Amino acid sequence: MNTPDLAALSKRWLGERAATARERAVFERIAARQLVSRHPSGGEDAPASFGDRIADRVASFGGSWTFIGLFVGFLIAWTLLNAHWLTHQALDPFPYIFLNLLLSMVAALQAPVIMMSQNRQGARDRAAAEHDYEVNLKAEIEIMALHEKFEALRAEQLQAIERSQQVQLERIAAMLEAKRPSA
Repeated sequence: MNTPDLAALSKRWLGERAATARERAVFERIAARQLVSRHPSGGEDAPASFGDRIADRVASFGGSWTFIGLFVGFLIAWTLLNAHWLTHQALDPFPYIFLNLLLSMVAALQAPVIMMSQNRQGARDRAAAEHDYEVNLKAEIEIMALHEKFEALRAEQLQAIERSQQVQLERIAAMLEAKRPSA
């Protein structure tokens, strides 16, 4: 199999700019006629640890309407129980200092867990964007190559038409010469 020089491919498609490692990998796959695209969850990510899975679940639940509804319900219930029904023996009388402590602890734990999940999602998004770039680069290169092939075929056809016209003009000239009276 004829394998083109990767430096030549890089210069041909990228110009004078040096190819990045990802671009070189795309050129290698193009030269080897291999696929660049792959399934988004192709197993390239390291398996999620227990903590990562917990962080993802907490983030998905903590950012849902179910959580908001349950949390508002809990706050209303806490306030009603401590303000009206338990006025004489309230667990947390107004201004609800214990509730404030609980809310602060929930926020202090929930925020870093959600941030861990967002960091993991950001890494997945970056990997997906890099993969999209590779696929788009290969598609662009393949389209440019098809344009070059089309232009080469078109140039060959135009040359063939010119040669055919030249032959026809020579025949017409010969026929005209034959019909001219000799002097």
